[in-house]
Amino acid sequence: MNKMNLPNKLTIFRMILIVPFVIILLGGEAGWFGPNLLIPDMIALAIFIVASLTDLIDGKIARRYNLVTNFGKFMDPLADKLLVCAALIALVEMGRIPAWVVIIIISREFIISGFRLIASDNDVVIAASYWGKFKTTFQMVMVCLMIVNLGAMFPWVRILTDIIMWIALALTVISLVDYLVKNRDVMKEQK
Repeated sequence: MNKMNLPNKLTIFRMILIVPFVIILLGGEAGWFGPNLLIPDMIALAIFIVASLTDLIDGKIARRYNLVTNFGKFMDPLADKLLVCAALIALVEMGRIPAWVVIIIISREFIISGFRLIASDNDVVIAASYWGKFKTTFQMVMVCLMIVNLGAMFPWVRILTDIIMWIALALTVISLVDYLVKNRDVMKEQK
């Protein structure tokens, strides 16, 4: 029996962190931790950042030490999607992001995941594009800004958060179109 390698352990750890992240973020909004919303938000932000950093670290370790596994290929992107989707859904509940924006972002993730499944059935690996990486970076920054929610105290932070949200949304659509156009042959029926 193979032991779980470090990158896969980090992926599992990232998925586990989603539970305390959501509980603290939503619990802070609901007043479970007292009247000070900033403290639970900061703790939730720290958890989100740690979880996000494990994504960078597990990938670098897996590639550098040749620890890439089928488990990691499947679960690593799933863990990323779960983390971001959980954060976005919680932020909708808290009134910090419009639901329609989240619907577009999550729909893109489902479309790309389905597209990758079709590609893998045809023995085609679809690598992450630069557009996808830019999209992820802007989404992570957007989520962090929305978690700390300093827009009420500092109007310029609200404006910056809105600008980053629009950029993240544009990159979400651009990266989707880029994936579909570059890999359109994957959708052709194999005989």
